[in-house]
Amino acid sequence: MIQIAVLGCGTVASGVIRLLRKNGDNIEKQLGKKIVLKKVLARTPEKARKLGLREDQICGNAEEILTDPEISVVVELIGGTDDAYRYITAAMNAGKHVVTANKDLIASRYRELTETADKNRVLLAFEASVGGGIPIVDPIRRTLAANEIRSIYGILNGTTNYILTRMTRDGMSYEDALRQAQELGYAEADPTSDVEGGDAARKIAILSTLAFHTPVAYEDVSHEGISGLTKTDIAFADRSGYVFKLLAVAQKSDGGCEVYVRPALLPKTHPLAAVSDAFNAVFINGDAVGEIMLYGRGAGSMPTASSVVGDLMSVVKESEAGRFGPSHKLPRIPVSGIGETPHVYYIRLAVEDRPLVLANVARVFGEYGVSLASLVQEERGNDGAELMIFTHASSENSVSGAMRALEGLDCVYNGAYRICLEETKSTTHRLSPDGL
Repeated sequence: MIQIAVLGCGTVASGVIRLLRKNGDNIEKQLGKKIVLKKVLARTPEKARKLGLREDQICGNAEEILTDPEISVVVELIGGTDDAYRYITAAMNAGKHVVTANKDLIASRYRELTETADKNRVLLAFEASVGGGIPIVDPIRRTLAANEIRSIYGILNGTTNYILTRMTRDGMSYEDALRQAQELGYAEADPTSDVEGGDAARKIAILSTLAFHTPVAYEDVSHEGISGLTKTDIAFADRSGYVFKLLAVAQKSDGGCEVYVRPALLPKTHPLAAVSDAFNAVFINGDAVGEIMLYGRGAGSMPTASSVVGDLMSVVKESEAGRFGPSHKLPRIPVSGIGETPHVYYIRLAVEDRPLVLANVARVFGEYGVSLASLVQEERGNDGAELMIFTHASSENSVSGAMRALEGLDCVYNGAYRICLEETKSTTHRLSPDGL
């Protein structure tokens, strides 16, 4: 018999409790011993009672769990960072193994947590912190361990993917698609972390730490969101053979790695282009395995509970076998944003519709060494127009410099918007003016 405790009684914790009850017999057969849920930390006891928990299983004080010598595994599902870090650290210092789905905490304090686990010879498992129900952490740590992972491209946020799907398929505005996502429970009342790329940045920080064997924190990851996208951008991309996705990218560079999150254009033929609604997917390139894609539901009560309970079962098996993993003292290598790797860019400019505007725009791009592949002008009324531009492969610094200079022209208003076109190994796609 293995006695465990769950910290939290929210959406994911409820799923874990239900899954342990529903599949308990099957889990016991696989492990050769029964998992017993001894305690649940519930700030609102009524929620716990509705799940069918007995009064002696419900507690309102974490210390009651952390100091109980009979509890050998603590499942942390309260979220946040401060209390969660304190509880997880105390549990490991008390010799308890820990399972968590807390992406915020793993992304920001991976080194401290893993060093504490090493020191106390306990296990720390966090599969559910990245892909919800998608197994991705364990494959990188184990199945793909013999590979040098070259790159990871991921759709890691279901909220933004749902919004982009509705904008692409149904012609919705960003605002309407966000409102619908909130009504369906895909987006929070304050969706900032999702739509501005923060959630995906935390997840790609975790994956790049594992893939490149170097500590990558959330603060190291540059990120942009999708709130600047318009129906004009979506329609133009569709006509040009592309779709917009919020991509989390981690790739090896000379002597370091580039890790970032930003809206990107993908050819419609790319496997990630077909990932729709609230689904997530991760595209991995390894030197031995080549290219693989993992796909599934990246959030939700039961999909995430699946990963949590899977971690719990692995912890039981490994601790029984005396396997506690290698040291996590990782060497640091340089981590940067998109860097100087040349990319094709899509740029939208709102300009005055008068003579010499195109000449001035072209002059600025030329001054910064940015070559244009195609330019389409669409009238917007009131003597205004929008320019939709594809560049040839150019560096981020060159394009950013040109953008700043363009915003300083008196013929450009409402700023300028730019999106990177990502090219993975399997979908190298050369743009030409005739192809748009």
